[in-house]
Amino acid sequence: MELLRLSRAAKRLGVHPVTLRLWADSGKIPVTWVGRERRFSSVDVEAMKVTSGADRVRLEALYVRVSGTSGQESSLTAQEEELRATSSGEIVRVFKDRSSGLREDRPGLNRLLRLVADGSVTVVRVTHEDRLARFGVRWLKQLFAVYGVTLEVLHPKRLGGREELLEDFVSLVTTFAGRLYGMRSADARRRLLTESRQCHDGGEGR
Repeated sequence: MELLRLSRAAKRLGVHPVTLRLWADSGKIPVTWVGRERRFSSVDVEAMKVTSGADRVRLEALYVRVSGTSGQESSLTAQEEELRATSSGEIVRVFKDRSSGLREDRPGLNRLLRLVADGSVTVVRVTHEDRLARFGVRWLKQLFAVYGVTLEVLHPKRLGGREELLEDFVSLVTTFAGRLYGMRSADARRRLLTESRQCHDGGEGR
């Protein structure tokens, strides 16, 4: 029997080290402490590989998105139908958003992330990578991996159409313009407060 470090045991199991740590904390796999470091028996790791492979059910979360807040229902429906037609597991839930892929705070995406975090799904599926996000998909994949969830893209490497790219560009410009305007407004308020204090102090000094 060999005692494996966390990273090596996780690699043998094909899971993220954080996932293995969560399994250990919940008692799913025995742990041996060597000082302040966790170690895992190679026998337990091999047994876990067999059990996980046999018992792991494919639980799918489908995510579909369009940029427009109205219309484009046919696109949402087409994405969902294609994902359902190619499903090879149990579909737990379908998440939908009508929002730019540049927006991080999307209701459907937020609900999806909560489902990933509580262990209710094992796979997140999208038709195209840019449905999930325009930027930062790599970080989302790493986050999913922490919880033992994989991302499956039906059609890799596809950019959205010209209309949607234009909508994303407008959304990006609007966001920055709003922030810039807010900063200028805040600066203006601070200047007014400073000037009023100076006037008040000057009046008292007379």
